[in-house]
Amino acid sequence: MFDSKVRIMMIKSVLTIGLFSLTLVAPSFAASSDTSNQANATMIEIDGTKLSFADVERQKPGVFFHAVNTFYQGEQSALKDFVDDYILDEQAKKEGLTVDQLLDKHVNSTIEKDPPEEALKVFYEGVDTTQPYSAVRDQIIQSIRARRTAKAKAAYMDTLRKDAKVSIRLTPPRAQVNLKDTPVRGPETAKVVLVEYADFECPYCQQVQPTLSKLEKAYEGKLAFAYKDVPLPMHPHAEKAAEASHCAAAQGKYWEYHDQLYSSRQLDVAQLKEQARDLKLDGDAFDKCLDSGEKAPGVKASLAEGQRLGIEGTPSFFMNGRFFSGGLTFEQLSAMIDEELKTAEGQTKTVASNE
Repeated sequence: MFDSKVRIMMIKSVLTIGLFSLTLVAPSFAASSDTSNQANATMIEIDGTKLSFADVERQKPGVFFHAVNTFYQGEQSALKDFVDDYILDEQAKKEGLTVDQLLDKHVNSTIEKDPPEEALKVFYEGVDTTQPYSAVRDQIIQSIRARRTAKAKAAYMDTLRKDAKVSIRLTPPRAQVNLKDTPVRGPETAKVVLVEYADFECPYCQQVQPTLSKLEKAYEGKLAFAYKDVPLPMHPHAEKAAEASHCAAAQGKYWEYHDQLYSSRQLDVAQLKEQARDLKLDGDAFDKCLDSGEKAPGVKASLAEGQRLGIEGTPSFFMNGRFFSGGLTFEQLSAMIDEELKTAEGQTKTVASNE
């Protein structure tokens, strides 16, 4: 299902080009024979029945993915912190300073003076406390200083990173997402497939739609977009809306209906039927499909698949099998797509060179 080998954390820092040219490598395990043995070794034993990693994966596809992805995110965060510390150390050496002296020079010295008393009292009015101003004044000042320092340090680190050539080579785990009977918009030859697990009633899913539409236009011909239903239990209209979209698909207008629901946000049954007629669908056939629950099994299967993959909220995404969730910006998503396109290009060149 995915790269499920337990990772041994190895960090190699190599100076190659210039003072701040840094390459970090965190390889996965060793020889293929070893990983094969690990996959087939007994992992658990129940009443005398021995089950290996591969046995568990066969019976419960994706059962380990969430745990592996969580570990990957931890690795990624640790490596980014390591890079920042490394860059600071090298810059301090370059300027003949300690790291603390470097931060005093470029960060702490830039912090504005504490706000005047009147501004502090206005700030106090927005603090959720029953204590008098005099009791929390020092805490307010410390909080303001901490925020300003964090912003100033982040800005300084941005300038250092721009001068550094950093490549973090950490392979993300990838899940195999089944696209059978899944609506897909975009070319079959697309190098990047973005699968969204979402809920028509979810406000965060609604908010991200303009960004996704912008991505589809920006990467036309390179990006395919797929949609999977995860109707959440706290959204009373979500499941019927999902069924309605597949009733529209039966008449060849899935994406038109999908876009209409996210645009209108009108999701009770009467509104679902009205919008089908707005799109010139056969109203009687649509009503019969929706009222009978004909598409409910497919929606439930999509929900169960998402749960197996460890999806805990919407929207959640898989980009070429790489998992991420939440409201990422266009720039963040665009950077990920560019990474995937670059990876695909590299793989194509490798295949061509081996032919």
